[in-house]
Amino acid sequence: MSENSLARATLLAAVLFAISIGLGVFAVARDPTVGMGVMTLFRDQVASQLLSDSPPVLAFKLFLNNLGACTLLFLGGASLGIVTVLILTTNGLLIGAVAELMRQQQGTLFIAAALIPHGIFEIPSFLIAGGLGLLLGRALMTEWHGGGDAAAAAVPLARLFLRIVVPLLAVAAVVEAFITPVVLVMIA
Repeated sequence: MSENSLARATLLAAVLFAISIGLGVFAVARDPTVGMGVMTLFRDQVASQLLSDSPPVLAFKLFLNNLGACTLLFLGGASLGIVTVLILTTNGLLIGAVAELMRQQQGTLFIAAALIPHGIFEIPSFLIAGGLGLLLGRALMTEWHGGGDAAAAAVPLARLFLRIVVPLLAVAAVVEAFITPVVLVMIA
């Protein structure tokens, strides 16, 4: 595996993610009740379990939650990339829907303040994990066609996951728990 192949796989993950974000935005722009349903689900399933904690506990929970998602993105490659693609697109749809609803209610500056501080670390980690999952899927397909060893290919991919994705997630969680709330208070 070369850096170039990781860059291409991560770019493909980014394109899939961006298209799904666009579809989520479009769905809510056409029918805001779609966004209301997604927001209710997000509030009940995610926010209510996270936002009542102190910042250090919140950072830890955010890290674990995002680590789980990124691990599924990477290991989803074992399904020939199908699970990786499903996770990328589902998350993109949800993020697009929530962002559009919040933009309608709070404005673009609020969305930027809520996403940019930690998103500059979290989104690349998500996309890189997706790229690694796509490469794992490709390695499996190559082995099935008699040209390679997927297990041997998985080792350097896992090392990259540990060396790049995990530290980015740790920084993103700390920023999201300690800095993003301060930025949101400043613009409110």
